[in-house]
Formats: sequence, structure tokens, C-alpha cells
Amino acid sequence: MKKVLITGITGQDGYYLARQLIEDGCEVHGFIQRPQIETRKDPLYDKCTLHVARLDNMPLICSLLSQTRFDECYHLAASSFVGEKLADGWHTIQNNISCTHHLMAALHQFQPSCRVYFAGSSEMFGRPQTAPQTEQTPFTPRSAYGISKLASYHIVRNYRDDFGMYCAVGILYNHESPRRPREFVTRKITAAAAEIKAGLRQTVEVGDLDAKRDWGFAPDYVKAMRAIIRLPEPSDYVVSTGVLHSVRDICQVAFSHLGLDWNNHVRVNPAYGRIETQVPLLGCSDKIHRETGWQPVTSFEMMIRLMVDADFERVSHMAS
Repeated sequence: MKKVLITGITGQDGYYLARQLIEDGCEVHGFIQRPQIETRKDPLYDKCTLHVARLDNMPLICSLLSQTRFDECYHLAASSFVGEKLADGWHTIQNNISCTHHLMAALHQFQPSCRVYFAGSSEMFGRPQTAPQTEQTPFTPRSAYGISKLASYHIVRNYRDDFGMYCAVGILYNHESPRRPREFVTRKITAAAAEIKAGLRQTVEVGDLDAKRDWGFAPDYVKAMRAIIRLPEPSDYVVSTGVLHSVRDICQVAFSHLGLDWNNHVRVNPAYGRIETQVPLLGCSDKIHRETGWQPVTSFEMMIRLMVDADFERVSHMAS
């Protein structure tokens, strides 16, 4: 039975990855910072072996990795609020870089043959000069998160290049699901639409209706991670839909799915907006498609409807 370690197992991607791996008969382990409420409520985590360990606790990480051998390690854990101001991003930069460094050093010392997947981000491109972006596009990050991800990427790449470890990287563009935290605009809108339909509120505020992103479905992207880590040789891969949608599109799909007119409920508040680049973050996934056959299968519209349905079910349970 294949043994797999997931950092960030209680996050959106960690959850869907663990579920897929368990369905395939893998023994799944995960690092968590503390016994969390969500791990007690969700039966999925009863099927996993959870280790209470912070990635910045090097002695504990080394102890755990010296005791259990893993075939694969998916490093998904990261502080991930992209909207954070750079001046306030000390913790994000410090945490993401040091945790990646500690994990890679411990794996190199105790399990150099373990295959490693690192979750990169389109935020590493930051302010690109061309679109769509490929694996050859220069990185110019402009947020604390993007900077920390890029530094972590270079750490991982050096373990691949200098020590011969199997370290693969997925440069993932925005990906959403019903498990997306509400501080992200997709989930903010779908949750608000459900609550408005249920009569719990009347409006929702967004920053910029014309802001555009390359949005995909998290379970599709998790399949891409698994395809990447199982290739004969490790490399870097852009994972995206290659299609742009606006915040306005999210509003239209989410509210119309519930029979509502979004114009009556959505308000623009510039305080929530971000500075948009002239060249959009838009990915080209030709390389991963060519080498693995992977491509996204869930449309943008279907993804938003699934999120709305999940939020409306949650609201209905709260009201009952």
C-alpha cells in the first residue's frame, strides 16, 4: 500500500487530495498544527493518520520523518491570503519559506527517495509582461504570498537540481470549490447569494466587478497534482483553464442559479479591490496536457453552481 504525506491536509486542496488518495487505496498521513474541529466533524479524517506538528518545528518533523517511510509527499501547506499588503506580510513570507526549507531538509536527510510535489502559484508570475504564461515566463511576484511562494519554489528546485531528489512543481492558477474560505471572492459571492435567497441578508460588497482571473475547480487541479508527481522525471507545470472570467461573471452565475437578479444585491466597495495588472494572469497548460493528458473537466459555470448549492444547503441546515 502506497504511503502518502500531505502538509495542509485540512485545507481545500488537502481535503480533496486525501479523498482521492483514500479512494485509490493509499495510506494517507497529514501534518496538522493542532487537533482541529473540522478534523473531528468530517469522517474523511478518521481514515487518515494525523500528526500534530508545526512545520517550523524542525526536531519534531525530523523525528516523524525518521519513523515512517513515505512514497509521496505533497507540500500544500502555506499562509495564503493573496490580498495581504506587502508591508504586513512578514509572517506570510517567514512562515512559507521556513516551513518549506525545514520540510525539504528533513526529507533530504531521512527520505531522499520520497517523491515531492510542491504547490506553486500563479502569484509567482505577479506582474507578467505576456499572456498566457507558460513555464518559461519570468517570475515577477508583487505580493507577500507570491514572493514567499517563489522563494520556496527555488528551495525545492535546488533540492531537485543539486541533490537529485524527485521534486515536481505545479504552478496552479486560482482554483475554487465549496471548501474555499469565505475571504476569497468566489466563495464570498456564492455564500452571500445563498444567504440572500434564504432571507438572511440583502446585499454583498465586492471590490471590482471587472477584475478577471483564470478560475478552475479544485478537485480537477488535485488530479493534476497526482499526474505531475507520477511522471518519470520531475519538472514544473502550469495548471490552469486558459480562460478568463470576471467577478461580474461569478455574480451572474451565482445569483441566476437561485433565481435572483445580482444587480439588486451586489454593491461595489473600492476598499475590497486590488490593483489589477494590464496583462492578466492567464495560464497555458499545454505542457501538462501534452505529457499527462490532464485537462480541466469542470466548467466555470458548473463550479459556481456547485458552490452555490453547497452554500444553500448549509444555510438551509442552519435555519432548520
